[in-house]
Amino acid sequence: MRSVFGREALFSAIALLLSAILIQTIYATLIRPRADAILAQPIVAQGQQKSGEPVTHNLRSVYVILKDYEQEIALILATWALCLIGYQGREVARNRLLLEKDYIELGEGHVVLPDDARAYGRPIESLPRDEQEMLLPRALLVALNRFGATRSVQDSAEAVRAECENELDRLDAQLSMVRFTAWAIPAVGFVGTVRGIGRALQEAQGALHGDISGVTLGLGVTFNATLTALVSCILVMFFLHQLQQAQDRLVLDARMYIDRRLIRNMRVH
Repeated sequence: MRSVFGREALFSAIALLLSAILIQTIYATLIRPRADAILAQPIVAQGQQKSGEPVTHNLRSVYVILKDYEQEIALILATWALCLIGYQGREVARNRLLLEKDYIELGEGHVVLPDDARAYGRPIESLPRDEQEMLLPRALLVALNRFGATRSVQDSAEAVRAECENELDRLDAQLSMVRFTAWAIPAVGFVGTVRGIGRALQEAQGALHGDISGVTLGLGVTFNATLTALVSCILVMFFLHQLQQAQDRLVLDARMYIDRRLIRNMRVH
């Protein structure tokens, strides 16, 4: 299990680094240059445009909305969180493939006796280590070992239930960093909101003399940061809940697999 956690920590660090590089590259080459070009264009007021010409809405461009540092950090965190969710989703898919294998080969009318538990467990113990550490083989081996030691079907079923509950706790703990990003993204947006309000207040003096461009840009930072953070958080939370649902189904299906193919065929006498 230490190697599994080590791989997860390494993947998390690499995913964060690559997410930062990717988003920074997009900002440096695409978003900020286009946003600067748009903001350099003159804004045409509603009553000043020529007949037949559309009104220019510079501040509504997606490049202007995303140009600030708070939005960049929010997108980095969201990309990182989606990478972690994708990694966990891949692990769920790998474990689900094992449900199609027949680890306990029982013919018609055959039963598993306590003295046979060791023999049925040897094929599982001979599996590759990575496969042994997955939920289904691990829970099957726990059930067989408990049955052989206690000679009790009930104790074996309880051991499987406890192993599945431990797996749910482990999977839940692995999502702690994703939950942190789901909290941090709106917090970063709130930082942008505070910064934008402060910038707008600094330009309030100019607004008294008729120049409201500074106030407009400051409020734009406020709303743009909030909008980007909320949309990113909604996206992360959607995929997080999809992953949690897939994990819950995996554990339930694994428990049903063991009950139908092993527990029901156990006999003491």
